Amino acid sequence: MKASPSVWVGRVLTGLFAVFMLGASIMPKFLMPEIAAQSSASTGWGADKILLLGIIELSCLVLYLIPRTAVFGAVLMTAYLGGAVASNLRVDNPLFGFTLFGVYLGLFMWGGLWLRDPALRRLFPLRRS
Repeated sequence: MKASPSVWVGRVLTGLFAVFMLGASIMPKFLMPEIAAQSSASTGWGADKILLLGIIELSCLVLYLIPRTAVFGAVLMTAYLGGAVASNLRVDNPLFGFTLFGVYLGLFMWGGLWLRDPALRRLFPLRRS
């Protein structure tokens, strides 16, 4: 069965989300813990939690990328991103540049999943009113 163009767009969005999360957030926590600890210290996260945060984030991403567990992974990743929003809000980081960045990522992630999963599109259809 041939995939529709919207499914392909969803796959591309999912791939871009995964590459961004791996490169900009997860890998620095594993490969450059000092740099990740410095950037996380401004939001109140100690260096001793960086590896654990990376493991949690990677686990959510893997679940999101597996078709059978994609919705569960998206829900878990949404919770993780919500924690990032709360952490940035707590320390009064700029609203649109830092604090809402987790919301932007979440919308990107859910958009990719919605486009590639027909069951999710049936559950949350777009309607013209």
